[in-house]
Amino acid sequence: MLDLHRLRILRELHRRGTITAVAQALSYSPSAVSQQLATLERETGVKLLEPAGRRVRLTAQADVLVAHAEVLLAEMERAESALARSLQETAGTLRVAAFQTAVLTLVPSAIRRLQSAHPDLRIEVTELEPDTALPALVVGDFDVVLDEEYPGHPLPLLAGVSRSDLFTDELLLAVPSPWAGRDLLDVAKRPFALEPASTPAGQWALATCREAGFEPDVRYTSTDLQIHLRLVEQQLAVALIPQLADAQNRPGIALNPMRDHPNRTVFIAVRNGALDHPAVRAFTTALAQTHQQLDSPPPAAASEPDHRHR
Repeated sequence: MLDLHRLRILRELHRRGTITAVAQALSYSPSAVSQQLATLERETGVKLLEPAGRRVRLTAQADVLVAHAEVLLAEMERAESALARSLQETAGTLRVAAFQTAVLTLVPSAIRRLQSAHPDLRIEVTELEPDTALPALVVGDFDVVLDEEYPGHPLPLLAGVSRSDLFTDELLLAVPSPWAGRDLLDVAKRPFALEPASTPAGQWALATCREAGFEPDVRYTSTDLQIHLRLVEQQLAVALIPQLADAQNRPGIALNPMRDHPNRTVFIAVRNGALDHPAVRAFTTALAQTHQQLDSPPPAAASEPDHRHR
């Protein structure tokens, strides 16, 4: 009978490429990984690995086994989800990867909600960029990815991953308050702070400026939107900022809607087998509730009572 644990190791080798990488991911020694794979070869009665220079590669028989391992491991994850749903309390550890503005604004309030509703559920959060977060989800480094997708730059659909869109987040033009101009063309000759051109956000920003008819003077490049906002506050640059960056109340910054009101999409991604896990559902619900609260306008201030005689 095949051992699921060893099948998982073989799958990780297929995904990560080297025994050393598998050992690091699973907190094993490389020799322990090699021993487990050698045992799997004896169990199957076929050769699973062959030398490729200083590395090893999977044989055709190993590829067949990996395809079945994907199905078996997803079914095992579904079984774990079903077992968790049968319990009265949502507990355990949920490993979350999320982009920066979500970590700063959404995630803390969502975790506070979960601490109140599910005190035995532990949430571990890592800030991670979209291009690395989704592959890390696939290989099992995280249980949930909270990610973003920019207009015109769809992220690839990965096998074995389910996605649920949570909300859209308007993209705004942030300009130092003393500067004239509230439209993108008005600030075309000003310095810009943008994300790197290698990122979806950076690609979208460059394309947006070019579609408006100019090449932006990018003097500051960072994936940290708080740096962008600081540069705008200091009257050093303009920036394209999502509403979730929470710049509305920062002094010295004027936020302006852009033509066509572009939006990025914020979504949750999980492996297929974990889609109905109670911890995943609880976290998703807490995020939606938090965003709804953030998106709601503050209550109007109560008017002063009129004490005049009538």
